[in-house]
Amino acid sequence: MSEAELDFAVFGSSPLAGLIAGLLASRHKRSVFIVGDAQARYRLPRTLDMSVAPITRPETWALLKACLPDISKLVTRIGGRHALRRVDPIFFADGPAAREALGHFSHMARAHGMILETVPPAKIGVDRTALRINDAVTIHRPGFEPAMEAWLGESGVRRLAPEAATMAPGGATAIKAGEEMLIARRAILVDDSAILRSLPGWQWPAQLLRQPHATILTASSRHLAGPIMMQLDSGTILVQHEEGGMAAMGPGGLSAFSGRLATLLAETGQLQQVGQVGYEILMPNDGAPLLGPVASDGPLILTGLGPIGAFLAPALARWLAGEASDDEAEWCEARRPDKRGLGRSVAEFNSRIEEQAA
Repeated sequence: MSEAELDFAVFGSSPLAGLIAGLLASRHKRSVFIVGDAQARYRLPRTLDMSVAPITRPETWALLKACLPDISKLVTRIGGRHALRRVDPIFFADGPAAREALGHFSHMARAHGMILETVPPAKIGVDRTALRINDAVTIHRPGFEPAMEAWLGESGVRRLAPEAATMAPGGATAIKAGEEMLIARRAILVDDSAILRSLPGWQWPAQLLRQPHATILTASSRHLAGPIMMQLDSGTILVQHEEGGMAAMGPGGLSAFSGRLATLLAETGQLQQVGQVGYEILMPNDGAPLLGPVASDGPLILTGLGPIGAFLAPALARWLAGEASDDEAEWCEARRPDKRGLGRSVAEFNSRIEEQAA
């Protein structure tokens, strides 16, 4: 049996995982394979890729702003001009803590060049504070993901089935592909499902919590106040479909989330559910991303990045390759599991939802 040694094995099926793998290979000349399904065309969405989120740290805003031109050009070069879609999302809050966070978020967004508008109560509901962010962009996954697979192949990145990988002590990964054995010096676990499936319990970071989540697909002729809406109180995300209906993603099991969704959208009339799925997500207990090795010789994880993760891919790839700028390295290193709580805080606003320790 032949054996080949590579630099990285990237675990994940999301645009972030694919972009990290492709950038490490194409720009940083690392040898990479990716472990995960190519795409989930018929699966209900569990995450969203968007160039804005309720972040409150100025250094995160600065990093995002610096990455946006580069990643926007890359995504459109890979998937064409329709791979990125312009969107004006609405962020809204009901409770006092979420309203305060929304106010801080609005100051940060304006300071970094975003244009915001107040949404009137007639459109969003009474006793609710809401802001519309103009000219954000989202990655249109149905159009982008097939093109990303072609780009990965052109970049020399092989994709292998999830069940083919065996993670060894020390963070290395071995994959048997036919008569070939592939060894990666370091594993990078990107998607929550990959971390849940592959990370040994004894290496689990104390800061990382598991939470039940659900996605519900509805059919309705009623339209939301915006194409994408996020409630800061719970972290619930609502995505309007062009053909009608919407997808809702949020915390709790299916029954609990369905009840919360009915209350949240009471003014839109009865919702007809046409699809639903329950799953688990990961959330750092301080709301900030968790980046880096889970132990001195363990695999690397990238989690807690939220909707903006894919838009930070160039900086993350540079950091993983050891080629980050001083600002990028400082931002990433401050969010390592073994450096949490040392020096200045990196906490972000954390939605008030039920938490379950992993």
